[in-house]
Amino acid sequence: MKEGIHPDYKTATVTCTCGETFETRSTRAEIRTEICSQCHPFYTGKEKMVDTAGRVERFLRKYGLEEKK
Repeated sequence: MKEGIHPDYKTATVTCTCGETFETRSTRAEIRTEICSQCHPFYTGKEKMVDTAGRVERFLRKYGLEEKK
């Protein structure tokens, strides 16, 4: 393998919006995420509305529905 072309991997801290943090290795020092294994609906069994770029709000406004809480 050629030298000097591979990125430097360092310890990275991953932080989720639910407050969970853990360490992994990455080329970035810090990673922020919206969903982790502690709050993902597949692992927790709880329903959670995951909004991507305001799509849920647009859908609710378009059809005049109320958001479940």
